[in-house]
Amino acid sequence: MSIRVLSPEVASRIAAGEVVERPASAVKELVENSLDAGADEIRIEVREGGRRLVRVVDNGHGIPTVEAALAFERHATSKLTSADDLEHIATLGFRGEALASIASVAQVTLLTRHIDEAVGCQLRVEGGHLVSQEAKGAPPGTVVTVENLFYNVPARLKFLRQAATESGRIAETVQRFAMAFPERRFSLVSDGRLVFQSTGSGRMHDVLVKVWGLDVGRQLVAVGHTEDEEPQPSLAEAPQVAGYAGLPSLSRSNRNHILFFLNRRAIQDRSLAFAVTEAYRNRLMVGRYPVAVLMIELDPALVDVNVHPAKAEVRFREERAVFRAVQKAVHATLAEHSPVPEVRSEGLSWAMPGWAERREILLSAGQNLQPSLALPREQVPVNSQQWSIATASSSQVSPRPSEPTAASPQPDASDMATPTAAGATSDSNLPISQSTPAFPILRVVGQMGATYIVAEGPEGMYLVDQHAAHERILFEQMLGEQAGHGVAQQALLEPLVFEAGSGYAGLLGEYADALAAAGFGLEAFGSDTWLVRAVPAVYSRVDPRRALEETLEGIADGRDLVGESKEAALVAVICKRAAIKGGQTLGLDEMRQLVRQLEACQSPGSCPHGRPTMLVLSRMQLEKEFGRRG
Repeated sequence: MSIRVLSPEVASRIAAGEVVERPASAVKELVENSLDAGADEIRIEVREGGRRLVRVVDNGHGIPTVEAALAFERHATSKLTSADDLEHIATLGFRGEALASIASVAQVTLLTRHIDEAVGCQLRVEGGHLVSQEAKGAPPGTVVTVENLFYNVPARLKFLRQAATESGRIAETVQRFAMAFPERRFSLVSDGRLVFQSTGSGRMHDVLVKVWGLDVGRQLVAVGHTEDEEPQPSLAEAPQVAGYAGLPSLSRSNRNHILFFLNRRAIQDRSLAFAVTEAYRNRLMVGRYPVAVLMIELDPALVDVNVHPAKAEVRFREERAVFRAVQKAVHATLAEHSPVPEVRSEGLSWAMPGWAERREILLSAGQNLQPSLALPREQVPVNSQQWSIATASSSQVSPRPSEPTAASPQPDASDMATPTAAGATSDSNLPISQSTPAFPILRVVGQMGATYIVAEGPEGMYLVDQHAAHERILFEQMLGEQAGHGVAQQALLEPLVFEAGSGYAGLLGEYADALAAAGFGLEAFGSDTWLVRAVPAVYSRVDPRRALEETLEGIADGRDLVGESKEAALVAVICKRAAIKGGQTLGLDEMRQLVRQLEACQSPGSCPHGRPTMLVLSRMQLEKEFGRRG
């Protein structure tokens, strides 16, 4: 096959694939152009998740008429003039690829008027080709309308997610810009509905409250200089760190809420995320991660942003210095603001926001808050946070016993409530790729690393992952309840006011029915506010606010959404976050109870996400390792 030069049309589409991955990428590139143009009012409109329409309107200085068509040429930019400028890039855009890439895979209309001109101009470009250009009246600024994105690249169009998912990515992108530029006003309208609008007050904290809600905002403390203070003078080489970090009482189940902005550019850097988590060492539980939004100011000559077309990855000349600056700033803030840890009840954490008030209500009602030493058979606990496969009813909270005693009845296999008894569906209705043979009867020996249960079985030694096993148990239990009389709920004594913020409001609206089917009792109470009246019974020992937040985090993360239906996918998210965690020490009776329940499952070999629940070291392999066999 002979070598040939690709046609400009094919080359432009290939290059566009690196710059415009999805509608959110187009929004990012266009908003960066608006910010570089000095706009302080930026409005973004999208339809059908950005596939049908993306429109960015700004009041920047605009594009001169004579340069409007040139803006669509590849590598045409006003940000750079020579190769030396690459050594100290101070603008968000600089490659000159954004408009050309977008125009090559969409139908684009540009309406712009430069501040020094009396009349603007309008251009229309389809598939990278200029279709028309005419003079047109317009206010100073630029309006870029992108229609039918990827209309000529069906392969890329096929791999886009659902409209709600793509809209969520766009909202996340706009919110990041609002955090980095709190003095600019951003508005996002999705399918005719205003889903986000920043105040433009110049205070990052106002944006964080708008995105994450007032409850989160109360638990954020300033890092470095505050927004009302001027940065301290320092050497040009020394990075300055400012922003906000959450108190240890505010944590998440993943690192998605650790955000970095370098010279106001959103970046991704795993080493800096590690620096933040190290600053929280011994302050957060295992498996919990902090919330932090940090602005890093650094001489542009000491960083290379020309690493990838998406411009999200950067390289520091002195990476260790930046690492130390971030860790030191966060650590100093925590040392100053973190309260002395409180002694908490083992079952319920009264120090959580809102729990103190509910505790007083329980006390006034005469409820017993002390652990009980005896429970009915169907409520024997698996661990300190969750119950066995037969949960309590929604009308009461059952306290857990502290340690197994003679008064605590020990269930046997005949006492165990199986998923089929609760109305579980058959294997064909479960989101599992394959069913597993019947689980053997195991004899629990102990626990290794506070994560794996060591047991003896007919084939040899079994290692059971306690988290994956409990996920499987809860998953089949909840699916069985859904197919029967509904998922068991824990009703709250008083409804909890949940301020979702614009970050979660869209997810709550989209998944309201699925959340209700999974056991959440939710009621809309304003644009971004919901009343939580009940939570799934598996979350009964968890602060309801955290339960809902973690469920929404799992939905937003996307990787937990497995299964044949939205309801099954949501159940998988809930079970992952409600299950026993690795690193949690279990008593011998608790381990036996967990294994007995796993034996009763229909597909005990894997968790709902496909990870194995156990590994087997056969007797023959053991004898071979010990030299008993040749």
